Amino acid sequence: MARESMEHVSEHVPEHVGVLIVGAGLSGIGAACHLRRECPDRSVAILESRDAIGGTWDLFRYPGVRSDSDMYTLGYSFRPWNQAKAIADGPAIREYVRETAREFRVDELVRYGHQVTGAEWSTSDHRWTVHATGPTGDTTLTCDFLFVCAGYYRYDQGYTPDLPGIDQFTGPVVHPQHWPEDLDYAGKRVVVVGSGATAVTLVPAMAGTAAHVTMLQRSPSYVLSLPALDPLAQKLRGRIPDRYLYPLLRWKNVLGAQLLFQLSRRAPKLMKSLLRKGAMGLLPQGYDVDTHFAPSYDPWDQRMCFVPDGDLFKAVSDGRASIVTDTIAGFTADGVTTASGQHLPADIVITATGLNLLPVGGMRLTVDGDEVALGNTLAYKGMMLSGVPNFALTIGYTNASWTLKSDLVARYVCRLLNHMAAQRYDIATPRPPAGTEATVPLVDLRSGYVLRSIDKLPKQGPAAPWRLYQNYPRDVVLMRYGPVDDDMRFDRAPATVLSGQGT
Repeated sequence: MARESMEHVSEHVPEHVGVLIVGAGLSGIGAACHLRRECPDRSVAILESRDAIGGTWDLFRYPGVRSDSDMYTLGYSFRPWNQAKAIADGPAIREYVRETAREFRVDELVRYGHQVTGAEWSTSDHRWTVHATGPTGDTTLTCDFLFVCAGYYRYDQGYTPDLPGIDQFTGPVVHPQHWPEDLDYAGKRVVVVGSGATAVTLVPAMAGTAAHVTMLQRSPSYVLSLPALDPLAQKLRGRIPDRYLYPLLRWKNVLGAQLLFQLSRRAPKLMKSLLRKGAMGLLPQGYDVDTHFAPSYDPWDQRMCFVPDGDLFKAVSDGRASIVTDTIAGFTADGVTTASGQHLPADIVITATGLNLLPVGGMRLTVDGDEVALGNTLAYKGMMLSGVPNFALTIGYTNASWTLKSDLVARYVCRLLNHMAAQRYDIATPRPPAGTEATVPLVDLRSGYVLRSIDKLPKQGPAAPWRLYQNYPRDVVLMRYGPVDDDMRFDRAPATVLSGQGT
């Protein structure tokens, strides 16, 4: 009976891992690779809600899907991007992530079809208990450190505003996040509703096949043309070793992006003028740039749109595409009517109207039985949460490549774990000094998808390490070479608890 009782109990003891990563996209795979390299003694598992590696780059399959940052900064610091295109297409990025996972053997760590629903921290047990819905039902694991790399977008549902009279339209209405594989738009009239990165990607990509593509925008975005092939990379590739070329290109593009951002912040009128002149130079003489490419807000109040080799401007210039800046009044069976009285004929309507935010993958976090209200927490170095032990999340830059920040976060987590191991600490909890007050949301943009969920996002404090400055060189100093114990409380587990735990 005693043996049967012990076997029965063991069947219900959750599997324990050292670090549990949520998400097998660009960030999650990168984090696992860093842990393999820098914390080889830590056991690692990755829970992925979908059935493939790649995250966003596996989900988004709409025409022309590509990076909105150059690949020398969107690629991993430890695995150089060596293809010719600096602005790469979605399939190439997806394969790059998968190749990286195979090379570092972290593909073996991924458990597919596991949607994490909640995680509970217990101080008495000094561990997280994580609940997920898996292919065979509910699953529970425990871990010493929980690392959420699920981004902040909701994967199962894009944002679609109220479109008056949309039921009158008889053609397909498609959100890019859920692109049908069998959608045939050859020779069709297409209206793309939206003005963000997805819209400016779709319009030129579809214009080569569709009869005509109209981008209908309520208000314009700033659009800047970048070369699809990096001129310096083209000149130097083959002349200097890749181990020198890749860091050179990476830092050249980092500093260029920082210059663009700082100029936008410090001299917005000058940047507006430069962007306006750039658009005018790529559009037909007399084109109404001020209506269609001059937003009312300052550059980088919302994320800027980059187009490779000016493809959007080319599609508009040669008449394959057009831009209408107006609001939707309604729909007819074969098109869209605008507030100014225009009728835009359409066989297909694409709602490139944005995304929904879903911080930490939508999971419910609790600490010792108390639910964590993300909107009431302060972000520590843009990656941990005040009062939440042994927990990190990855949120990339808004003004530069996502991976620049995710690499820093992963390396910092490794530094923290190694520091804890060296000092025999079991718990690390960020604790803001008394009087530290929230100032702005963690994602400091005025984009609609941010404003719609502003109360759900962690906040930032007035100064480092509770302030994210959107400055990669500064963050390199802070996160790679700065202290790991600033505003951090460390604790050790009692010996009685430690005796029953592994790594």
